[in-house]
Amino acid sequence: MGRHPSRQPAARLEPHSRRDVWAVPLVPGSVRAARERTERALLLFGLAPGSSLGGAVLLVVSELVANAVRHAQQSPDAEVALTMADHLLVVGVGDLDPRPVTPSARSTGQGLRTVADLARTYGGDVRVEPAAGGRGKTVVVRFVLPTGTP
Repeated sequence: MGRHPSRQPAARLEPHSRRDVWAVPLVPGSVRAARERTERALLLFGLAPGSSLGGAVLLVVSELVANAVRHAQQSPDAEVALTMADHLLVVGVGDLDPRPVTPSARSTGQGLRTVADLARTYGGDVRVEPAAGGRGKTVVVRFVLPTGTP
């Protein structure tokens, strides 16, 4: 994404990995747009959006983009990244707002708890990583792929 030069370069991917990265402007309609793009990416990855894992990923992307729209006023857009490799599906939503994610805030707390619960359901976790250069952050959610996932 050209407008975020402070972000870390993409990691080298395994030969069987799949990755989709895009930017969404931080406006109310972006949640729907991010969800639709995520559905397309999941299909390309071979994961049905109608599956329970696909539904969990869609909800996580929706929650994280909604939080960025509500709270990252100092960022014009967010970067959404989906990566599937090494038996993991990783969702990352990053913005350039320097304020940290605060799960204890009433308006974001429940959504982030839901995200963490969904990740744990699939053996995964949630973490917040600072952007390279110290401005902004990325919320990273990892899901362990069920056996037999393409």
